[in-house]
Amino acid sequence: MGRLLIISGVIIVIIGILLNMFDSRFAWFGNLYGDFKIIKSSYKLYFPLSSMIVFSIFLTLFANIIIRIFR
Repeated sequence: MGRLLIISGVIIVIIGILLNMFDSRFAWFGNLYGDFKIIKSSYKLYFPLSSMIVFSIFLTLFANIIIRIFR
């Protein structure tokens, strides 16, 4: 269990570093058509619905590939 947590943490750090290095390539993420932005004078609301759906599909595919490799 501890080994899995360490590997997961290292993968998350690597993904974070890559996202910071290639920030301009991921500018579309968060600006998709289903992402709701409501800007009023007293507050701002941002609800990234379609971005989170895309992210969920990507993570599901990635997890299934990893599970099949290590099975």
